[in-house]
Amino acid sequence: QVQLAEFGGGSVQIGGSLRLSCTASGRITSIYMAWYRQATGKQRELVAGESYYAPAVKGRFTVARDKATNTVHLQMDNLKPEDTAVYYCYASQLGTNYWGQGTQVTVSS
Repeated sequence: QVQLAEFGGGSVQIGGSLRLSCTASGRITSIYMAWYRQATGKQRELVAGESYYAPAVKGRFTVARDKATNTVHLQMDNLKPEDTAVYYCYASQLGTNYWGQGTQVTVSS
């Protein structure tokens, strides 16, 4: 079993920055980690994985993986109102998917 703990999030003004972190614990062998987000009334979407960025965030978000600590960070710069959503850490190991509890990111003027 794997547990995911998310940190970060909050409220920021347009153009600001936030950093999200997610640490996996438990029986870790070979784990893939990524970030999803879900805005109100919309489907959950993949934001960034270990080698992928959604077109809407490319050039503004940076994902970094620390394999020694099973942590994945999401640095979000030049935030826009459309980035407002609940951000979820996602992990996959041996065919099982895991989700973090979600953290709210709100971008306002």
